[in-house]
Amino acid sequence: MKCDQLSIFLENRAGRLAEVTRLLSEAKVNIRALSLADTSDFGILRLIVSDFETAQKVLKDAGFTVGKTTVVAVVVDDQPGGLHTLLDMLRDASINVEYMYAFVQQSGNNAVIIFRFDRTEQAIELLSGKNIKMIPSEELCKL
Repeated sequence: MKCDQLSIFLENRAGRLAEVTRLLSEAKVNIRALSLADTSDFGILRLIVSDFETAQKVLKDAGFTVGKTTVVAVVVDDQPGGLHTLLDMLRDASINVEYMYAFVQQSGNNAVIIFRFDRTEQAIELLSGKNIKMIPSEELCKL
């Protein structure tokens, strides 16, 4: 149930993000979900893409610093309290959410939340035991 995520370090300057999207576009790699966090000097772009290996190679060949991170895509009810219920379960199991970002397919149904946990295996075991749907990498890339 784990997914591979690209983590790209970017200098915080005009056009750097456009370089990433140009390279991926030219390589026919589709961005399925993303998160961008910044400081004054650099940013971290986190991507779920349709073709991880191609994206990683293209970006590294262009001189970007690229890392691979394991994340978990969790289906959450798109209603008040849907995320809270999930976070309560994780808290009760002492599993920390290091970061997360949303991937909404169609409002009113379900949302997909990309999670980075401090204890990924335990989080997967807990969620599986509670019959909470997780989306494998190959399926997530096709949504």
